[in-house]
Amino acid sequence: MFISFEGVDGCGKTTHLELLAARALQREYSLCRTREPGGTALAETIRHYLLHSQDSLEPQAELLLFGASRAAHVSQVIRPALARREIVLCDRFADSSVAYQGGGLELDSGFIRAMNDFATDALKPDITFFLDIDPQLGQSRRTNERADRIEARGLDFQIRVRQAFLEIAREEPQRFLVLDADQTREKLHAEIVGILSARGLDLK
Repeated sequence: MFISFEGVDGCGKTTHLELLAARALQREYSLCRTREPGGTALAETIRHYLLHSQDSLEPQAELLLFGASRAAHVSQVIRPALARREIVLCDRFADSSVAYQGGGLELDSGFIRAMNDFATDALKPDITFFLDIDPQLGQSRRTNERADRIEARGLDFQIRVRQAFLEIAREEPQRFLVLDADQTREKLHAEIVGILSARGLDLK
């Protein structure tokens, strides 16, 4: 099973991925934890440049670097893990490009979706958890952390990103599930476990 976690910055997706991973390992599932951009040597190099470079970078160039990272990641990490019948937990995936570069930077979403299909050979997660939160609250959760280059784009950018994620949810309600991230960690984790158990992954 391929599971991804999405959300605006500060939503808690990485925390909930790790909680789910710990629970799955306790129940002796074979597991692959990975992230985007990242997962391979090339993708991690691209990640560092995208998030921390002080260079000026055109939106189109940013998008294509995400695509290159994703192609390597899928080919070298995700598809081999799925072939080994592992559960793949991914911190962001192709939906993030639709939301961040499409919604946030207002690039052509049709092109972005075509790029994603090309980079992944049309691979999509079996289920995506979108941890939905008011972007202003998400930003307030990160006050003690140094913002990376994308996080530093501000509240209006994050609002556009959230709206793009919600549009994906309207288009793909079976795969892309909207969960309220403004609740206790315990309640949200229990909700995630319940959804996966109902879909055949016994985690209870």
